[in-house]
Amino acid sequence: MPTSFTVVPVEAQGGERDGQQREEEDEGDERDRGTGDGTARESSPFINRAEFDRGNTYEGKNMALFEEEMDSNPMVSSLLNKLANYTNLTQGVVEHEADEDSKRKEVKGPQMGTFIGVYLPCLQNILGVILFLRLTWIVGTAGVLQSFIIVFMCCACTMLTAISMSAIATNGVVPAGGSYYMISRSLGPEFGGAVGLCFYLGTTFAGAMYILGTIEILLTYISPSAAIFKVEDVGEETEAMLNNMRVYGTCIIILMAVVVFVGVKYVNKLALVFLACVILSIIAIYAGAIKTAFDPPDFPICLLGNRTLSKRSFDVCAKFTESNNKTKTTPLWRLFCDSSLLNATCDDYFSLNNVTEIQGIPGIMSGVLTDNLWSAYSEKGSIVEKKDQPSVAGSEESKMGGLPYVFTDIMTYFTMLVGIYFPSVTGIMAGSNRSGDLKDAQKSIPTGTILAISTTSFIYLSCIVLFGACIEGVILRDKFGEAVNGNLVVGTLAWPSPWVIVIGSFFSTCGAGLQSLTGAPRLLQAIARDGIVPFIQIFGHGKANGEPTWALLLTAGICEIGILIASLDSVAPILSMFFLMCYMFVNLACAVQTLLQTPNWRPRFKYYHWTLSFLGMSLCLALMFICSWYYALIAMLIAGCIYKYIEYRGAEKEWGDGIRGLSLNAARYALLRVEDGPPHTKNWRPQLLVLLNLDNEQLVKHPRLLSFTSQLKAGKGLTIVGSVLQGIYLDKCTETQKAEENVKALMGVEKTKGFCQIVVSPNFRDGISYLIQSAGLGGMKHNTVLMAWPQSWKQTENRFSWKNFVDTVRETTAAQQALLVAKNIDLFPTNQERFTEGNIDVWWIVHDGGMLMLLPFLLRQHKVWRKCKMRIFTVAQMDDNSIQMKKDLQMFLYHLRLNAQVEVVEMFENDISAFTYEKTLMMEQRSQMLKQMQLSKNEREREAQLIHDRNTASHSAPAVEASVAAAVPEKVQMTWTKEKFVAEKHKNKDSNVSGFKDIFNMKPEWGNLNQSNVRRMHTAVKLNGVVLNKSQHAQLVLLNMPGPPKNRKGDENYMEFLEVLTEGLDRVLLVRGSGREVITIYS
Repeated sequence: MPTSFTVVPVEAQGGERDGQQREEEDEGDERDRGTGDGTARESSPFINRAEFDRGNTYEGKNMALFEEEMDSNPMVSSLLNKLANYTNLTQGVVEHEADEDSKRKEVKGPQMGTFIGVYLPCLQNILGVILFLRLTWIVGTAGVLQSFIIVFMCCACTMLTAISMSAIATNGVVPAGGSYYMISRSLGPEFGGAVGLCFYLGTTFAGAMYILGTIEILLTYISPSAAIFKVEDVGEETEAMLNNMRVYGTCIIILMAVVVFVGVKYVNKLALVFLACVILSIIAIYAGAIKTAFDPPDFPICLLGNRTLSKRSFDVCAKFTESNNKTKTTPLWRLFCDSSLLNATCDDYFSLNNVTEIQGIPGIMSGVLTDNLWSAYSEKGSIVEKKDQPSVAGSEESKMGGLPYVFTDIMTYFTMLVGIYFPSVTGIMAGSNRSGDLKDAQKSIPTGTILAISTTSFIYLSCIVLFGACIEGVILRDKFGEAVNGNLVVGTLAWPSPWVIVIGSFFSTCGAGLQSLTGAPRLLQAIARDGIVPFIQIFGHGKANGEPTWALLLTAGICEIGILIASLDSVAPILSMFFLMCYMFVNLACAVQTLLQTPNWRPRFKYYHWTLSFLGMSLCLALMFICSWYYALIAMLIAGCIYKYIEYRGAEKEWGDGIRGLSLNAARYALLRVEDGPPHTKNWRPQLLVLLNLDNEQLVKHPRLLSFTSQLKAGKGLTIVGSVLQGIYLDKCTETQKAEENVKALMGVEKTKGFCQIVVSPNFRDGISYLIQSAGLGGMKHNTVLMAWPQSWKQTENRFSWKNFVDTVRETTAAQQALLVAKNIDLFPTNQERFTEGNIDVWWIVHDGGMLMLLPFLLRQHKVWRKCKMRIFTVAQMDDNSIQMKKDLQMFLYHLRLNAQVEVVEMFENDISAFTYEKTLMMEQRSQMLKQMQLSKNEREREAQLIHDRNTASHSAPAVEASVAAAVPEKVQMTWTKEKFVAEKHKNKDSNVSGFKDIFNMKPEWGNLNQSNVRRMHTAVKLNGVVLNKSQHAQLVLLNMPGPPKNRKGDENYMEFLEVLTEGLDRVLLVRGSGREVITIYS
């Protein structure tokens, strides 16, 4: 709907200096500036012109309210001025990148209109070699009806593509690059690069096809004597022709490459001459068809029976002639007989059938159209025959070779003809490729392209009817005009002379070849300069004026491959594949943008619909497989390889493309479909929230935590990498961005696929709480928290680290989330390391949902841990049946489909050792000191060192060593018998008596210890001893992580228990389940 604008003039000082200021700024460098609050804005060619805006806005007082934002939000008047002066450089001159680095020069505004800028270039590119060299043969072989279907399908495909292209081209400015620019900016760099390179290959092979057409016209119709390879033996005609094509083609490709290198401007100036040749040739065809209605041309055809004869070897269409009452044999007789005598032995078929002569072009009123309606497909090497002509079959032993028949050179069928014909409708992108030269591209491109396709479609369809109505069928099927003295078949219909078509088609194919060699290198240069395909970046360089020298050399090299194929009929389907793939993705781009209804999708061309785009895309795909299914698969494989290469190795580009929008829509749909509640046990996998610590430089302290994450996840499921910065967000914006960049960079290095989330909070404790509560979206929330063990929790300057850790443990439990704590994380392997042997030991003390079983299985999917074996240990008490426990555990693992070695370890009820009492005493003393004494930093460090020294001394005491040895049984009993139980009972009684006596030898301070702490320390010491005995050399140990005490006063003691529990182990993963089952035996 129209929108009304009212422009209100505002007086401001310094207005007269606008022009001068603008000139100064146009010559200066552009700089990006942030907003007044320090927030960076998106780069824009129209917005970030800070100096210009200051010059004509800051000195005024009328806009003082907005002056702090003028550096990023310009005045509307200055914005409109820049839009009005915006120029788009023409293709083939200095590119945008070079222009931005140099001083701007005056560029005349583009003045080309619809007719000159779009219509005629499209006409010239669409009409070409196939029309003159192959269309008559296609009509004769497929018949008028099937030829009509072929042409209609191909033209419908290009028309639907033109509608989609018009919508994309009118949705904003399309710089030089044409179809590549449209596809890449609509479907993203991966699709753009893949399809752009396919379009480049198609254009390059089109150049090869045009050159082959030029040589075919030269050697077949203009100067057959110029052939280098002569035909010596019968049946070598095709091979000799192909070799001539290769030699002449190589010479012409070198010549054309030199012409393009020396001066493109001459090629562009000759374009109108080549176009005039095409138009004059088509006019001659129509004039000749009209003339046949009242004066058909004289082109007699010689038939033997119903077989067509080639008139290259004889001139008189008769077996013998009467001269002076004498009967003389003709050269035709000598071709079929062993001598010129009338009683000579002749070919059986020649003897039984008469020689007749009919008109090759009977005229539009002759009714020959009815004979040419139906198809006449044939095998390779079969004779071209007239269907309704009487014939007597000869003996089958008669040899065909060496006889002057017209043979078919290839096997023909419908789908092959589609592949050969389709290149004749390509070229619809010529208008969009010149968008920078058009006065009004958004109006000219749709109008000119659709009119050009309509015109050429009419020409092709009408030519099919005219050829079928005017020319005899055997002439139409005679590809090289052998039955009409080697004339070009379409030339026989033309008026005033066949040479009009021959010369016109020769120059038009030359011009088309030059245009392909001019356009293809520029397309490759545009792709290379985008930087999305690293290995072709060298082709972005060229001469000082921007001419793509290296790209031209590559194009000539690829073109030479097509020349070496040498057959026009073999090259045409190859370029059909590449063009069809390009058109298919143009339709896909329009359909995606229309269905997504993105706010920026506002084409000026309104006559489009997603169903038309989808129909065009389906038709392109169908035509690809109709033409040649194996060529289609090869083209798709090439495009797929390029796509994956760009995805993994290419530069990251954000072009606001439709695939990103499609991904967002799909993600939104999937998130709405995912239930907000917990998933079923069969679908459960650890969705990780990884808590990282950053140093003062915002660098990650423990990179191995991300290595372990990627090993555990292998790219599956959700991974959120979070960290907390202490402070206020307004003050920490820069640090937040830097931290996020550092974390993302490390995630890329460690191949951790996931999301990064940095939270700024007044204190570290609350920030972690925010992450645990709010990370994720909808049903895609984390269910497991992974963090590193705080190694420095005992240091007095870091007195709150243990408090934060214990609170995090409590919060994950409250949120019903699992917790993984990696101790000695810096000893964990990198992604490049490989364990060739070793064990992953699981100590299953209590059942917490099966996390301990699942984690080793997930780890062993990664190359680092793949060769490690899984061992599961469980602890049996005195009342447990160890043998039955082992059987039950083995059966449980069998049902879980897990391969693991099972071992049951028995723990005896021993006395609490002196070592345990000492550890508990030191723990409580340290706790009391930290709570009650307000020590300075130095005193605190000294006290901590004193406690550490006492701890070390207690470790080295012989009594302590004896107690540790006693805590670890030398022989582990695997079952309980009655005798063993009685013996153990008496042993316990004896030990109780001795223990009762030892109480009197206890230190006085031991009696004041909290017995709950003593028992906990006893468990930790005993478990640690058992684990060390079995798993000291394991590559990784997984342990149940006990929960923190309900009484918050004992939090620091909890840390000490965990420290004792894992002492002496290299790599430990403490696992605390979420309280729900995560593994099941059911399918």
